[in-house]
Amino acid sequence: MTEDSAKKTAPYGESEKKIAPYGESEKKIAPYGESEKKTAPYGAWPSPVTTELMTAGAVSLGALSAFGEEVAWLEGRPAEAGRQVLMLRRADGTIEEATPAPANVGSRVHEYGGGAYALGRGFIIYSERSDGSVQLIEDGAPARRLPTPEGCRYADFEFDPARRRVIAVREDHRGRPPSDPKAAIVALSLEGAPEEILVEGPDFLSSPRLSPDGTRLAWLEWSHPDMPWDATRLFCARLSGEGRVGEARLIAGGGAPEAIVQPAWSPDGVLHFSSDRTGWWNLYARRGEADEALCPVEAEIGGPHWVFRQRFYAFLPDGRIIVSVVRDGVRKVAIIANGALSPRDDFGQVLDCPAPVGAGAAYVAAPPHAPASIALKPTLDAPALVLRAAAPAVLPPETVSIGEPIAFATSHGPGHAFWYAPRNAGFEGPQGEKPPLVVLTHGGPTSMTTNNFSLNVQWWTSRGFGVVDVNYGGSTGFGRPFRRLLDGAWGLVDVEDCEAAARHLAALGLVDPARMAIRGGSAGGFTTLAALTSGSGVFKAGASLYGVADLTLLARDTHKFESRYLDRLIGPLPQSRALYDERSPISHLDRLACPVIFFQGEDDKTVPPNQAQTMADAMKARGLSVAFYLFSGEGHGFRKAQTLKRVLELELDFYGRAFGFEPPGLSERVVISGGA
Repeated sequence: MTEDSAKKTAPYGESEKKIAPYGESEKKIAPYGESEKKTAPYGAWPSPVTTELMTAGAVSLGALSAFGEEVAWLEGRPAEAGRQVLMLRRADGTIEEATPAPANVGSRVHEYGGGAYALGRGFIIYSERSDGSVQLIEDGAPARRLPTPEGCRYADFEFDPARRRVIAVREDHRGRPPSDPKAAIVALSLEGAPEEILVEGPDFLSSPRLSPDGTRLAWLEWSHPDMPWDATRLFCARLSGEGRVGEARLIAGGGAPEAIVQPAWSPDGVLHFSSDRTGWWNLYARRGEADEALCPVEAEIGGPHWVFRQRFYAFLPDGRIIVSVVRDGVRKVAIIANGALSPRDDFGQVLDCPAPVGAGAAYVAAPPHAPASIALKPTLDAPALVLRAAAPAVLPPETVSIGEPIAFATSHGPGHAFWYAPRNAGFEGPQGEKPPLVVLTHGGPTSMTTNNFSLNVQWWTSRGFGVVDVNYGGSTGFGRPFRRLLDGAWGLVDVEDCEAAARHLAALGLVDPARMAIRGGSAGGFTTLAALTSGSGVFKAGASLYGVADLTLLARDTHKFESRYLDRLIGPLPQSRALYDERSPISHLDRLACPVIFFQGEDDKTVPPNQAQTMADAMKARGLSVAFYLFSGEGHGFRKAQTLKRVLELELDFYGRAFGFEPPGLSERVVISGGA
């Protein structure tokens, strides 16, 4: 990339907006009923949350990092077929597109990727999603491809400047079945020499981290059937002058199973890591032959390794440690010093841990009341400046529904969710009518939902739906024992929690029990289909986005990272084959008594299209109401603006058909086969 080709904005500070502390800049909301509202059926309210706003007008923001005074992040653009652009804020405050079109930054290592780029002094390295190549930008010159073999994927880059190389995790698919690529940590020469294998052997490798003096390399590894949130091992080895790896020493993870994440070296060369050995992900420092717990707390300073290069803590110039802490599904910022944890509420809610930048920090702000943004505090105590917003703030405060944490009873203890009431500045429902409910089931299932502002939620609430987003048993953010609730119980505990949340809201009189729907993608799609075929009759409609219908097919067809995931969630095969059949929604169509809509990507490698196709065909054969939409060029999760727009409108119309209202302004109507 040349300097002339970069797209720039105004110098730092000239166009950047200040973020007021939460609530200070909000307009006062008049008591309900004081302002004049029009009456319209719940679900049919005209809304300012349009498909154009959610596609052409919005981007995704994430993977923020910093080096010196420079800040970088990835920007996903639905309007450009989901292309991921690396944005760079220079030390002088100018912001540029570091990877102009057609570059698409992304990695498919473990299919979920992450860690697709890294910054160094005068260097940017990234993985090109379209072909898996590794591209280097040096001193502002155009990107050049490093020599890597075809059939390999790369992620989790770590610069080794003294040796003019970059260290990375490699996933080798050459001559191997798609379900069994080989993992290695390799060194890629910046001078064009062939790559060199540094570490190989385990099923999975991640997080190669070079000590500040370049003499030691730390990394994580794990093997089947464990997932990285079950058990990982932390190793460290000395490097020779040429950079070859010496004898590896096990640092942590050799005893009782513990999930270790984010090894990192402090500026003075002390290895740190997060471990859930106490039941909570907390921070440790390796001093001599012992691990020092830096600040024991019953909260999560860590999380599941779904993608590479997650950041839960970072070292400040003064020796303190800035961390992101999850409590009850909300991630906020704190600072560890002298064994004490000091909350920093002035940061608000965040996507992950802030990255130190000079005397300040950059971060992805993720408040509950406004779209996410890239924010920068020039100093830790200064007001934050907005570098980039994910979407324009077009919603009046009276139309924004903020997720309220709720608890409800289940057979295994309290359940957790966020409740979003229907809300629209200009409309209200008919007197005596209660709103329909959409129950959201997050993916994973070892994942977590939070109440960060989401246009996907506001799409429903601003039209008159109530929404409940459930952190069912098995979710992260509530400690290891809560996460283990799903062991052997996937399709049971998660379903119970979703049904309990819906019943709880109906019992409070907040929603119409005759108009409750459930929706989810991937693992959330499985929970959705399992709930619809549970026989409980709680839900009257459902939407599955690339969801799992047949567990045996999933275990047979899915990629290596998740190929043994079900050993813990269901049981090992072939011993547990009968249990797989029993838990599979496809086995219980006789219990299905409501319409279902399926959305599926044609190129999905995580949950292949045969899952949705088989379920839809079986429903049609039984005369059940079903809609099925297959999207070419889409994988596990939709990226294209046109796909996203169609899914939004088709699902809305689908609920209108099921619940007896007609949504206004649709450009396409759903086609339902079978009984409806």
